[in-house]
Amino acid sequence: MKMTRRTLLVGAGAGVIGVLLASCTPEPAPTPTPDRSPSPTPTGGGPAPVAFARSAWSTDPSALGAASFTPVGVQSASRDALATSIRDRLFFAGEATDADAPGTMAGALHSGTRAAEELLAAAGAGERVAIVGAGLAGAAAASRLASTGLVLTVFESRDRIGGRVQSIVDDELWPVPAQLGGWLIGADDTDLSEQLNALDIRTGVLETPMWISAEGEVAAPSAQPIADAIAAAQALPADISLAQALADAGADPAEPGLAALLAYVAASAGPDADQASSWFPPMLPPDARTAVLGDLGAVLAQLVDGVKVSLSSAVSRVAYDDAGVSLGIATGESLSFDRVIITVPLGVLQSDGIEFAPKLPFAQRGAIAELGMGFIETVWLRFDEPLIDTEATIWHAVGGDQKIRTWFNLAPVTGDAIMVGIVGGADAAEFAALDDAAARAAAMAALATFMQPAAV
Repeated sequence: MKMTRRTLLVGAGAGVIGVLLASCTPEPAPTPTPDRSPSPTPTGGGPAPVAFARSAWSTDPSALGAASFTPVGVQSASRDALATSIRDRLFFAGEATDADAPGTMAGALHSGTRAAEELLAAAGAGERVAIVGAGLAGAAAASRLASTGLVLTVFESRDRIGGRVQSIVDDELWPVPAQLGGWLIGADDTDLSEQLNALDIRTGVLETPMWISAEGEVAAPSAQPIADAIAAAQALPADISLAQALADAGADPAEPGLAALLAYVAASAGPDADQASSWFPPMLPPDARTAVLGDLGAVLAQLVDGVKVSLSSAVSRVAYDDAGVSLGIATGESLSFDRVIITVPLGVLQSDGIEFAPKLPFAQRGAIAELGMGFIETVWLRFDEPLIDTEATIWHAVGGDQKIRTWFNLAPVTGDAIMVGIVGGADAAEFAALDDAAARAAAMAALATFMQPAAV
């Protein structure tokens, strides 16, 4: 089914996680790595982290954002237009092309399978096929095409597979892999859940919230003002932003509780409230989040098993006609194929990271320009001891000026003092631009809210 107008309710949309999906892009970028340098003791006397890792997808030229979203005034038909094949030679996949679950790992996987099926319907026996991107979408397409008799090659600009899914496996620093990309799964992620179960990859449920202000623990803010504002806006003749819908309904997006709630939405879906559509709003994350606590790279490796994958091979040019497709590799090579599946993320397409010759049809160029690319960043910190004695696993900061307002406390589910912060929207873009030292300092400053005496 296609995306329809939806209301934003607590617990709804359990797959709409909008965090970092399948991709490959034309310019290779350094892989974020754990920081092994000594950690300075934070000002204010708090404990120093013994391990640190962070993402920077917003500035990574192989991503240029975390997940697509639907901006004000844009319809789901734009995603269908982006997904349309060209001359049965070029096929498009990636979460941005999935109208049912955009911005999700489920959407990425489904899109890869869908594009592979479309290609199979057009291809002849023994044809040469390329997939541009070894993220979830590209890997899903490769898995479907692997045993069909086609001559298949996957090109990946990075030196690893996974795209915007990345597990840092380091037993010395991290008792569980640090997940810098997609790692929270929901009810819609059935395919991924089955693969995790088959590979015996551990998961854990995070479901106990804690909302903290400078005065201590406070009641969870109500999502009703958001639901009411969306319901009213969806009756209007034209779409307006979520922020405008709240203002029109008499709610103040700057009110501390509502601001904290909106920050959680941005950290889960990518856009701020002034960018998000009211007709197609991002959904409030569910009460319970299922976290992947094992190596997601094993899932990708299984999907591309037996397929030729060319790493550090950025595709910079795609020339196509009725006879076939030529891929220009950044190393200077030019390779010919009968058909190609493109899985680069929306942000790269918007930046003209790949030159298409001839240019893409107007419908697809229009879709690329209309859709939005949201920002989400993740930071992992490990401590010798838990910061505070609590069984709460989802922490929210209410009020204050910290950039990172939502944290996942993994101690209750792993036994290790690991804190994972997520930040979305403009704050995520600012966080991505920080160097590692400044990012670590910003993370510790955000955690200070929870370590105040009133919050313990």
